[in-house]
Amino acid sequence: MIPPKRNRTQPRTYDKHLYKARHPMENFFARLKQYRAIATRYDKRASNFLGAIHLAAAVIWLN
Repeated sequence: MIPPKRNRTQPRTYDKHLYKARHPMENFFARLKQYRAIATRYDKRASNFLGAIHLAAAVIWLN
């Protein structure tokens, strides 16, 4: 999905639209990791951790 370097003799093909859609997704995960409970995974159970992810994602989406 990453475009090839300009000096490559035989450039690889890549999907430009998929590459453009990658940037906002990476920004979202970067903002999600700013929450300490998500980054360090305080919750012991997976269901509690998923709930914390949903809550943090909702806060990010509303801001």
